[in-house]
Amino acid sequence: MYKKLLIIIALPFMMASCKKKSSTPDNCNNTGIVSAAEIATIQAYLKANSITATQDSAGFFYQIIAPGEGVSPTVDNTVSVNYTGKFINGNIFDSNSGHPVVTFKLSGVIAGWQLGVPLIKKGGTINLFLPPTLAYGCYDYSGIPGNSTLIFNIQLVDVQ
Repeated sequence: MYKKLLIIIALPFMMASCKKKSSTPDNCNNTGIVSAAEIATIQAYLKANSITATQDSAGFFYQIIAPGEGVSPTVDNTVSVNYTGKFINGNIFDSNSGHPVVTFKLSGVIAGWQLGVPLIKKGGTINLFLPPTLAYGCYDYSGIPGNSTLIFNIQLVDVQ
């Protein structure tokens, strides 16, 4: 009898502990709209580092280092780039520096690149300051922690 009573008492606790937990972090912005907090983080970084950048209406900031000439890409284009990606603490998480250019369809990359790269033309260089919503969001991705504000220096080598 004690075994049955123990099972009856323990069963709800066992089932609750097996309940699938949500994989979405509590501080996840899934709206696709950059939050005021994300903008404030970038503004604080820019101010602390004496960087002047333009805010795009989509919520990211950018600096056009060299505008380039000729064609600006659209998301339908394939682009060839040299780039470096880093966190706001200065640590580089990805770069093709010293390697051949990287070529990919612009529609296949993060939203911040899709919005920012078309601001320059072939041969141009841009710095993008991207909030998590326009980067990898609130999920960890390939060594990039969720909710990371990212900085990219991108040189647009070619547009096809």
